[in-house]
Amino acid sequence: MSAKVERQNTITRKNLVSSLMIGLIVGLLAGLPLGWLAHQFYAERRLADVLFCREKNRNLPEVQVQAICGSRF
Repeated sequence: MSAKVERQNTITRKNLVSSLMIGLIVGLLAGLPLGWLAHQFYAERRLADVLFCREKNRNLPEVQVQAICGSRF
């Protein structure tokens, strides 16, 4: 009879650290461009809304326009 030697799949600290580092790098590479695109979209949309509001209320004094529309930035 032959004895089977089972090999256990154990997770070592070295494997955990390397997996964590790889996950962080992949997350940064994927997350930074997506975050930048979302920010650009939001900033352009906000600027368009403010400019439209300012144009709609251009006959009012600047103080009232600021109160209604907010700042450009």
